[in-house]
Amino acid sequence: METVNCHTHTFYSGHGDGTVEQLLAAAEEVGMDLIAVTEHYPLSSQMDPTGELALTWEQLPQYMADVAFSRERHLENMEVVLGAEFDWLGSAEDRLITAESFEPFAYSLLSVHFLDGWGFDDPAQRHRWDEMGTDDVWRRYIEVWIEAADSWWPCTTMSHPDLAKKWGLYPSFDLTPYYKRMAEAAAARGRMVELNTSGAYYDCKQMYPAPALLAEFCKAGVPCSIGTDAHTPANVGRGLKEGYKALYEAGYRAITVPTVDGDRRHIPFD
Repeated sequence: METVNCHTHTFYSGHGDGTVEQLLAAAEEVGMDLIAVTEHYPLSSQMDPTGELALTWEQLPQYMADVAFSRERHLENMEVVLGAEFDWLGSAEDRLITAESFEPFAYSLLSVHFLDGWGFDDPAQRHRWDEMGTDDVWRRYIEVWIEAADSWWPCTTMSHPDLAKKWGLYPSFDLTPYYKRMAEAAAARGRMVELNTSGAYYDCKQMYPAPALLAEFCKAGVPCSIGTDAHTPANVGRGLKEGYKALYEAGYRAITVPTVDGDRRHIPFD
């Protein structure tokens, strides 16, 4: 079966390291057949005052040029897809996002890292969980996630669907009915989701999404990709074998991946 990674980052993110070429070289070294480079799309200076969360607007053209250049160097051995990770800001949106914003990218992730302007997965802002209360954070997270999934944004894939569990904090209520709503929202808009292996290396010690949520996506007919969310070349293949197993156990019999021309294809499990 092909080895793929549909969620990766470089130094352009401001909180990662390694160049695009170093990332692709590491991917080729582990025998990867396809990789999507999905750098964080620029945020405003108000949301990212230090430039440590995403590309800057000035870096955006160079990022795209770097991916195009390195793709040619690895063309014979690996498919390289230009992508971007877009943050859903909801009521805090202060950028001008139009259909043209997405056009340069063959693949786009849609993420929820902010709740009403609060970066809830940011270690520097972890204290606000205690102020808001875990149950309320989860309810708001799911509400905003569904809002993002139902938006007009033409993003291909909803990334790390239950990122709220990052710190290992869970609500007192049953998440099952919320999982069903999330799966229905993704299916209604024709979104994909991803199995993101990075969660296994945070406090939650579990890939995103949880097995029960992943199974709901599968039952709803939502295609699923896979990614390591690598922010350094060394992690480009981290957890992929375990991720494939989790997908199969959830009921998936194929992984769905982007193509360089903006389409998608299915890779069946052997």
